[in-house]
Amino acid sequence: MSNVQTRPDLATLPSYVPGRSVPGAIKLASNEVTGGPLPSVARAIAEAAADVHRYPDMGCGELTTRLSAKLDEPAEHIAVGCGSVSLCQQLIQAMCGPADDVLFAWRSFEAYPIVTQVVGAQQIRVPLTEHHALDLDEMAAAVTPATKLIFVCTPNNPTGTLIRKAELTRFLDAVPENVLVVLDEAYWEFVDDEDAPDGLQITRERDNVAMLRTFSKAYGLAGLRIGYAVAPEHVTAALRKVYVPFSVNHLAQAAAIASLDAEEELFERVDVIKNERGRVRDELVAMGYDVPETQANFVWLPLGERTAAFNEHCMANKVIVRAFAGDGARVTVSTPEENDMFLAAARSFS
Repeated sequence: MSNVQTRPDLATLPSYVPGRSVPGAIKLASNEVTGGPLPSVARAIAEAAADVHRYPDMGCGELTTRLSAKLDEPAEHIAVGCGSVSLCQQLIQAMCGPADDVLFAWRSFEAYPIVTQVVGAQQIRVPLTEHHALDLDEMAAAVTPATKLIFVCTPNNPTGTLIRKAELTRFLDAVPENVLVVLDEAYWEFVDDEDAPDGLQITRERDNVAMLRTFSKAYGLAGLRIGYAVAPEHVTAALRKVYVPFSVNHLAQAAAIASLDAEEELFERVDVIKNERGRVRDELVAMGYDVPETQANFVWLPLGERTAAFNEHCMANKVIVRAFAGDGARVTVSTPEENDMFLAAARSFS
């Protein structure tokens, strides 16, 4: 038997649970865009495959230049990563030590507690409101001298609830300037509420705010793992110092650039999802489900102890949802046909 010892705290580390796939069932568990990459993006991926024997551009220079032009933001303020979740971990690595606290709402993105513990920082969780939204007043009250970084997920995953401009401004005014607030906007492209804050604009107004966005969701590149951060220059410089070399592969960079070229066509698909989102929520509410307003590409059903039974019922009806035991189920808004299959399953659940 080996005497090599791993960190004892890893025994308490929760595993990240991906959405399940079951043959013959539709998968509405991972907030993926059903259509996948557009034909022009698929061609770019195929062409880039000819160079996979070469290392990728470690600095993601061409993509960073494109993002800089698109966002009207200096390239020095942009850092590209292997999905926004990798950037979450890099931010903690760059900002926090074992004595520092990372604060976030709960329930929120399930990777936050995992990456915080992996890095060795301390996690502080603040419960959601009764309306399944981030309680920014309580989050501000939870800040202590040990707080180094705060994740604010908006729209929140898995509840889909959105923070409005006034409440975020009040929160940011209350947070000390030496605490980095990370606005996780993975679902930004699905937002159509005019009162939604724009993380990009806020990073220009405040020196202690970073913003995360991704190509995994609206752009349909979840399998290639690529996202980006916009932050003050010293923060992005620190992100690059803790970056795993070559972790953003060549295919991902080519696909992201091609996706930026095809944005007009991509966002036609996003508009369809937004329309379906309203229809799905309205029908669920009419069935008697408590479904909060959502600004993401999913709906949240806060089912509590009925969650496991609902999950099994959906699976029996060939629909895979994302169940959070004891809390609720998150269901991706997909095509009209797949949404109808889910609604039929929800209607027959008792």
